[in-house]
Formats: sequence, C-alpha cells, structure tokens
Amino acid sequence: MKKLKSLERLEESFNKLPSIGRKSAERLAYSIIEMSDDDVKEFSDALQSLKSKVHICPICGNITEDDICEICKDEDRNQAQIMVVSYPKDLIAFENSEGYKGLYHVLNGVISVSKGKGIDDLNISSLIERVKNNAIKEVIIATNPTIEGEATGIYLSKLLSPYVESVTRLAYGLQMGGNLDYTDSLTLSKALEGRTKI
Repeated sequence: MKKLKSLERLEESFNKLPSIGRKSAERLAYSIIEMSDDDVKEFSDALQSLKSKVHICPICGNITEDDICEICKDEDRNQAQIMVVSYPKDLIAFENSEGYKGLYHVLNGVISVSKGKGIDDLNISSLIERVKNNAIKEVIIATNPTIEGEATGIYLSKLLSPYVESVTRLAYGLQMGGNLDYTDSLTLSKALEGRTKI
C-alpha cells in the first residue's frame, strides 16, 4: 500500500529532529492522527509560539523570550566568571545542578570538520568582547569531553588567555565521548569543583 503524502510529509519533518529515526518518526506521525483536533491545534500553536517568541540572548547566546535572558539580568550572579558551553541545553544542565552561580556564554556548537562547523560559525567574537570589556577573572570551558569539544576548548584557551587571569576546563569526572545534558547533577557539580587550568 502506498503511504499517504500528508503522513509521509509529517514523518519526514519528525525525522529532521535529532535522535529521531525513521521508525520513531513513523510512530510519532501515527500518534498525531490519533490525537483530538484540539490537541493537534495546541501542538501546532506550541510550535508556532516557540518559533515566534524564543530567540537568542544578544549578550550570552542563551535562548530567551525576553530582550535579555534572566541569567544575564541577574546582578546577584558572579559577574567575574563566565562558563562557556556548546548549547543552551548544556547551560540548563548546569543550572539544574545548582552548583554554579556565574555567567554563561553559549557557542551554539563546537569546531567540527566532519560537520562543516568552523570558528566563524560559532559565537566566539562576542565572547572575546565580553572578556575584554568586563572585569572577567575566570573563563570555564565546559564543552563536551569529545574530540571536537577538546579542540574547541584548546582553541578558546589560547584565544582568551591574554585577556583573563584564568582559563579552566571541567575536571574529567565526566565520561569521554558523553554529553553534558545526559550527565547527572552530582557528576556535573564535582566536575565543576575539580576544574583545571588549561
């Protein structure tokens, strides 16, 4: 039997999401068919709202619905410390661990030759400006412990060292090849406490 075009289109859309394979996309598409009209409308409205209201914070690169994200607005945070993460979901993982009270900077990726992502594709120039123009004493590199994450960390360390007292890296309580957003809160806290200078 030939697959319905509208169903196939929805499957292809779900398949564009990370970690969603063909079978998962098919299951999700069929689950939409089983939803009530009200639920489908709510789902559609939620997607539209997300795309129209959520944008990148012009200071740190985090996602926000306001002009500036709530972390950048918070004057009680340590203004002399910036943690550099690859993605907003990594920032959320650290916030959930409740062990870090400084500022953040989101790169929106890592240097990756295989994915065609270079230095110019990352949110690096605004990081350098923040470090140069503010009284930043420490930059913590918190990219994933992968080859790409390490390469990005080393590059940033060399770039930032002339402008800041200390550039540190998370301790290796983190699993090599792992992702920060899947790491438990205790491991993240310990990795933060045991960070080393690079």
